[in-house]
Amino acid sequence: MSYICSKCNAKIDVSTRKAKCDCGGLWKLDFKPPKFDLSLVDESTWNIFRYRAFMPLEGEFWRDISLGEGMTPVIQFDEDVLLKMDYFMPTLSFKDRGAAVLIAHCKAIGVDSVVQDSSGNAGNSVAAYCGKAGIECEIFVPEGTSPKKIDMIKSHGARVNVVPGSRDHCADVCRKKVDDEGKYYANHVYNPFFYEGTKTYIYEVYEQLRRIPENIFVPLGNGTLFIGVVKALEEFLDSGIINEMPNIIAVQSEYCDPIAKAVLDNSRHPAKVTPKPTMAEGIAIGVPMRGEEILEYIYKYNIKAITAPENRILEARKALAAKGIYCEHTTAATYAAYLKYCEFYGKTPDSLIPMCGAGLKSDH
Repeated sequence: MSYICSKCNAKIDVSTRKAKCDCGGLWKLDFKPPKFDLSLVDESTWNIFRYRAFMPLEGEFWRDISLGEGMTPVIQFDEDVLLKMDYFMPTLSFKDRGAAVLIAHCKAIGVDSVVQDSSGNAGNSVAAYCGKAGIECEIFVPEGTSPKKIDMIKSHGARVNVVPGSRDHCADVCRKKVDDEGKYYANHVYNPFFYEGTKTYIYEVYEQLRRIPENIFVPLGNGTLFIGVVKALEEFLDSGIINEMPNIIAVQSEYCDPIAKAVLDNSRHPAKVTPKPTMAEGIAIGVPMRGEEILEYIYKYNIKAITAPENRILEARKALAAKGIYCEHTTAATYAAYLKYCEFYGKTPDSLIPMCGAGLKSDH
């Protein structure tokens, strides 16, 4: 199996330790799954690897890596909204989908030590799965990260470095260590195996509902879930499961919105923004490394981009909690954006919103 450079189309085996191509381009995966068919789902496997027929797995390493991620319920929140309860995960966030596949890949190619940068959830997921796999792990997080997320990362045996400054600066510091020391960069943005995990979000929705909802709201920072969702839906188009893309709405923070601003200008490149402190820390990415790829998807499928109003995040979180859904602030931001979308476009029935992170993780 090979990686393909997103810029120069160079190919290299997936066993490489290189985080990106020599030209600077990020890797894409040269993998095309069979047409999606529920008959190929292994119903005896109770984790995301029930879909392994459609995943680029090497060997049986996933069996020792899985922590029971996935299989999260879809619930009816009100007459118009379905919630996919993705904080019902081993580390209380949807990032476990991607981390399980990425760390299974690391184990398959003999990686024994990784580094990663994160606003908290992805770092926690990678740390947990590295703990299960017996892989040494070091996580970089920006200052202001929830102390409870940091405590969770440390609990899995990972070393944590709190980096002063922005989330983007934190990534730069981590990548310098990768470049200087040759560490394996187990990153949820750079490594395409991660998206092969997050695409199972849509697999599960289809298996559970036997259909795809009309409106799919997706938080968008680095695009971890967004790219996975679009990849899965493209597979469904190819398989004839759907005839057209649903209405996808990408949600950014109004205090950090490089993709939303780019869409307003019909630009093919993320806008230059200066992120301001936001409660939606999980999507506060000023320089999304796959920004051009994300925008390609947005224009190809007429995907909308909307910003979550900062002053309504707590209000949205309270409304969710009043009905039993206790989520973190970034997750509540997606619901706040849904409410704003309804104000713009009117009643929006059959809307799917991911509950990406548990509330206790962002009480700080």
